[in-house]
Amino acid sequence: MIDVIIIGAGTMGLAAGYTAAKDGKSVAMIDADDPPHTAGSHHGDTRMIRLAYGEGAQYVPFVLRAKALWEELEHASGEELYLKTGVLGAGKKDGAFVNQMIDSAREYKLPLDVLTAEEANARWKGLALPADYAGCYEPEGGVIYAEKALRVYRREAVAAGAKLYTHTTVQSVEPSADHVIVVTDRGSFTGKKVIISAGARSGAVLKQLGLRIPLQPIRKTFSWYEADEALYSANVFPGFAMETAGGTFYGFSSVDEAGIKLGRHDGGEAVDPEQPLAPFQAADSADASAFLSRFLPQCGSMKHGKTCLYTMTPDGSFVIDRHPQFAHIAVAAGFSGHGFKFAPAVGEALVQLVEGSDTTMDLTSFTLGRFSDEG
Repeated sequence: MIDVIIIGAGTMGLAAGYTAAKDGKSVAMIDADDPPHTAGSHHGDTRMIRLAYGEGAQYVPFVLRAKALWEELEHASGEELYLKTGVLGAGKKDGAFVNQMIDSAREYKLPLDVLTAEEANARWKGLALPADYAGCYEPEGGVIYAEKALRVYRREAVAAGAKLYTHTTVQSVEPSADHVIVVTDRGSFTGKKVIISAGARSGAVLKQLGLRIPLQPIRKTFSWYEADEALYSANVFPGFAMETAGGTFYGFSSVDEAGIKLGRHDGGEAVDPEQPLAPFQAADSADASAFLSRFLPQCGSMKHGKTCLYTMTPDGSFVIDRHPQFAHIAVAAGFSGHGFKFAPAVGEALVQLVEGSDTTMDLTSFTLGRFSDEG
């Protein structure tokens, strides 16, 4: 019997698989694709890591733990996974996003430079914040090389003894008091514990276990733009997250001369995860191009764009919890477009949950039960 079966070997699944295998557990990781791939939420080369979290102070200890574990993975693998570029959070100076960053930094004693628009524009010549904006610069923030990180997780998990089953579709999950049978199109697996981290497909798997979480997959787009390296390279310009009247945007300085990468965090089109995503079209760049012309006006034309999936919860926060009837089943879902940076800490928490241990992190904000009144 397998110690831990993981359904969905994307970001969180590979992190959990690595953690469990490193702890000496037998692990089977099952994925419908071949990670890293372009059918989920983890592609696009880079992801941001921010510490003074504008989305809420409850995330700060979690992301600090994740950063420490990213650094451990770098050391263990000998691979560079984290690039410290600094991150600028910006928005109306009296807005919740900026002030939550300030409060988070104060509560957790994080380094943070609070700047007026004039000060920020003077520091970064490619930036044009309006006068009623403020900026919060985190010198310790930066970039995780996302696809490279997943390749490292995959390699290290397999080296530690985990088995990865790619292009394998889960057909049913059959729990009992002390084990779970996972039936796939390539045979059945029996495990003592199961972790479900199937991304946009999580809802369908969880319904088999009597859990109806209001998860909504959303089609999202992101794109790269020509950039003057003297203004926008990773050596001189930070990553950024901005709350504007036209939407909430995130972006990356030009890493390895790839150009400015930009996406809109809010909005998007609800989709069926079992259907192919509509490919990126020129019209998908309209919001991003308008943002750049206002806030980074010296950027050039769009180079190319891609699509991906967010899997949203109603409150935009994560689900990380045990099944209410089967404590040997853990769920990780609904990362709502800001989960990647937390992956090592999520993987650690999932293994602790199925093992019945106390978790290193406080997970009370991420329970299944908060949706008990949903339809």
